[in-house]
Amino acid sequence: MHRTLSGPDGHPALLLFMNRFDFIIVGAGSAGCVLAKRLTESGQHRVLLLEAGGSDRSPLIQVPLGYGMTYADPQYNWMYTAEPDPAMNHRALYWPRGKVLGGSSSINAMVYMRGQEGDFDDWRDAGNPGWGWSDVLPYFKKSEDHCWGASEHHGAGGELHVSDFTDQVHPLCERFLKAGDALGFQRTSDFNGPTKEGFGLWQMTIRKGLRESTAKTFLRSAMRRPNLTVIAHAMVRRVVIDKHRATGIECTIDGVLQSFSADKEVILSAGAVNSPQLLQVSGVGDAAHLQSKGVPVLHHLPRVGQGLQDHLAVSYFFKSKVPTLNNSLGPWYGKLWAGMRYLWDRKGPLGMSVNQAGAFVRSRPELERPNLHLYFNPISYTAGSAPVGKRFQLQNPDPFAAFLISFNTCRPTSRGSVLINSPDPLAKPRIETNFLTTEHDRQDILDGSRLLRRIAAAAPLAEVISSEHLPGAQVQSAEHIFADFGQRAGSVYHASCTCAMAPDATHGVVDARLRVHGIAGLRVIDASVFPAVTSGNTNAPTIMVAEKGADMVLQDNR
Repeated sequence: MHRTLSGPDGHPALLLFMNRFDFIIVGAGSAGCVLAKRLTESGQHRVLLLEAGGSDRSPLIQVPLGYGMTYADPQYNWMYTAEPDPAMNHRALYWPRGKVLGGSSSINAMVYMRGQEGDFDDWRDAGNPGWGWSDVLPYFKKSEDHCWGASEHHGAGGELHVSDFTDQVHPLCERFLKAGDALGFQRTSDFNGPTKEGFGLWQMTIRKGLRESTAKTFLRSAMRRPNLTVIAHAMVRRVVIDKHRATGIECTIDGVLQSFSADKEVILSAGAVNSPQLLQVSGVGDAAHLQSKGVPVLHHLPRVGQGLQDHLAVSYFFKSKVPTLNNSLGPWYGKLWAGMRYLWDRKGPLGMSVNQAGAFVRSRPELERPNLHLYFNPISYTAGSAPVGKRFQLQNPDPFAAFLISFNTCRPTSRGSVLINSPDPLAKPRIETNFLTTEHDRQDILDGSRLLRRIAAAAPLAEVISSEHLPGAQVQSAEHIFADFGQRAGSVYHASCTCAMAPDATHGVVDARLRVHGIAGLRVIDASVFPAVTSGNTNAPTIMVAEKGADMVLQDNR
C-alpha cells in the first residue's frame, strides 16, 4: 500500500506502509510530532503517525502573523463550537483546534510559556510521582534551542527555537511595562527563567521570521527515517481493543476503511477534544453515557472526557493618541509595506505575534502565587473578530488607533466536559465549558477587571489613551462587570485535562506513566492528561509532556 505525502524537502514522497507497526500514534500535533521523532531515533521501532489534517506548508502557517487567517479556515482547523454557557450569556463559544500537521502548534500565537513551577508540583502532589517542577524542567530544556544559549533554566541545540523580540516589539509595549512599574509590580526579563512573576515581554517559537511548529521542528527531519510512516488525511474511527488490550486502530483513508495493528502500543495524541472522543467511540468511558449513545461498553472508565479546563479571557480596548499596529496593518498600503518589509528581512509585523507583552501578577497580596495572566497587544480587533455566518474572522484591525489589554485567571477551578453525541467518530462531540461555576473564578474576574483599569490609568500608558473603547467607563459595578464578561469573554484556546493523570480510575483516565487505566497497550500523551491547566500558555507544557512520555514509552518497551 502507498500514499503520496509531502516529504521533508517539500516534494512529493512516496511512503510505503504496511499494516503492522510497533507503535501507532494518533494525531500529528504538538505532542504527536515529538513522539514520532523520539520513538524512531533508535531505528529499532516501526512507527505509524496518523493525522486527520493535511500539509502545513501554507504561507498562512509559516508566516507568523498568518494565524489570523487560519483562525477560521476549515482546511487547517477543526472549528469546534462549545455548548451555550450560562456564564457567557448563553453564547456558544468558538473553539479553534489545529487540524493539520503540527496541530495547534501550527495555528497558535507562538508564545513560549512553561507556566509557574507550582503548577507542576501540584500535579505531583495530586498523586502523580515524577511530574514535579524538578522532574519536568529537564524535558523543557531537552527540546529547547533558546536564543540566549544553554543555562540553568534554558536548553540549547534542541529542536524548538525560542526567540526574544525585545528589539522588535511595538513602542507601546514599553509604556505598558512602565505602567506596571508605576503600580509597584516587578519586571522580569524571562518568564521562563528564575523570575516567572511580573511584567515583561513574551518569548516566541519563531526562527528567522518563520513559525516553529512541531511539524517543522520535530517531524520534518524524522520523516526521512525509513521506520516512520506518516499518513495525512487519515480519519481514525476507533481504537481496536481485544480483552482489555489495545491492538490497533481503524481509520478511513481516501474513503476506504483501513486497519493497522500495533505490536507494542497505541498512543492517542489527538488533543483535549479528540482524544477523549476517540476513547469513547472505542467503548472506553462512562458506561451509562456510552450506552445512551449506542456504543458497546468495553471498559467502564467514568472520567473520560470529564474535568475539562480552559483559560477564559476578556479584552479591554483603548483608543490611542499615538499610532498602533492598527495604523500599520489596517490600510492597504500598510499591508503592502508590511509584506515588503517581511520579504526583505523577515521582520516587521508579519514576522512576529501581535501578542507581545504581558504579566503574571497576584491581584491580592495574601496570595502565594500569581492568579492573573495579562496580555498586551498593540492592536485591536473589535470590528473584525465577530462571527460571520458560520465562520469567524480575525483579519483586519479596527480603522482607528487602539490597543488591548486582556486577562484570564491562571488556575481556574471550574470544570467542564467533552462527551460524544453519537457513536459516529466523525460527529463533533459536545463541549460543555461550565465557566465561572466557582466563587474562586468569579473573584478573579472582578480582580482582573479592576487591575486592567488601574494599569490603563497609570503613567505613562494613561498619557496615550484617549478613551476606553470597550467595555466603556460606565461598566464599573460587579453586576455590570460580570454582564460585560458574559457578553464578550472567550476561550484562550488552552483546552486540557479531559484524560487527566491520577493514581486510580476513580479520579482520572491515565496513570503517572500516561497509561490508560484498565487497558493494556494504550496511552494518552497530549494536553488532555494535564491534571489541572497550567498557569499560562499550554503549547510548551504539551511538548514537555510528549518528551517525558516518549521516554516512558521507550523505557516500558525495552
